[in-house]
Amino acid sequence: MARGSHYLRPMKRGKLISGTVVLTLTVGVGGPASVHAAAQQPPIATFKASVDLVRIAAVVRDRKGRFVQDLSARDFEILDSGQSRAITDFRRDIAGVSVAVLFDVSGSMEGHLPNAREAATHVLSWLDAARDEAAIFTFDTRLQEITPFTTGLTALPEAIGGIVPFGATSLHDAIAQTAERAGAREGRRRAVIVLTDGTDTASRMKPPDVAAIASEIDVPVYIFGIVPSIDNPNEDTATNSVARSALGGALADLAASTGGHAFVASTPGQRSVAARQIVDELRHQYLIAFESSGKPGWHPLVVRARGKDLVVRARNGYIAGQSRPTSS
Repeated sequence: MARGSHYLRPMKRGKLISGTVVLTLTVGVGGPASVHAAAQQPPIATFKASVDLVRIAAVVRDRKGRFVQDLSARDFEILDSGQSRAITDFRRDIAGVSVAVLFDVSGSMEGHLPNAREAATHVLSWLDAARDEAAIFTFDTRLQEITPFTTGLTALPEAIGGIVPFGATSLHDAIAQTAERAGAREGRRRAVIVLTDGTDTASRMKPPDVAAIASEIDVPVYIFGIVPSIDNPNEDTATNSVARSALGGALADLAASTGGHAFVASTPGQRSVAARQIVDELRHQYLIAFESSGKPGWHPLVVRARGKDLVVRARNGYIAGQSRPTSS
């Protein structure tokens, strides 16, 4: 793994997602042709609300960092506030990936935007044109949709190439708003990928508020730090001030608490490796659901593999029985 690609610690925030998970196998009707077409498509998971369930996207690796793909529900243990919870639904064959690529185009990104475009191009190149979808968003003090969620999006729109970075940055607000849009993409492994230098100067929301929103709708947030080597906390050339960077602190915690990651990439090689790792992780997610206890307040979560020397990464909690912050 390239030096700029690493895991970071979680933060104790999260949020409840409500809904009973109903696993619906979608099959064509009407005749042999439609049955044959349906046979070519993987089943799609549909989630319908009736009781409070907590849905968790989990990635499992062995001690050498390799993905583990052959686990079943009985291999997992979930502790909700220290109490064991029964798994009510379990999936590992979700049809495709849905990513919202979010570009920071504020003034602080001047000089960094070409590298951000390169990183996003790497992400799109790893998507499967037949089943995966992506949307492109930009933000400074407001969020703008450049391209709606589109299957087979393999190249950035021309509009991205003509953007001149300018203005203040509402990074936290933009992440929350984008996570809510990504959360509407049912039946796929969803994520927000944020291309930024980590600066926020104008947000109404704080990182824990954003983490609560993203966790509630079970959308992992991946922070893709686009900075020079001197501002990269993983490089020997980094200055002492880098230790106070949000990329290694609040934003890293935000990503970890949602089940995502923060990466800092300063070279073409690091950007390529990080992009592939993000898409690989989404492909290898297990989708796990259990019924909430309903007790109001913060519920710390622990997800682990029973009797196995494996590393499980998932969001680390949810909030039950109380309102969450909103992005509007």
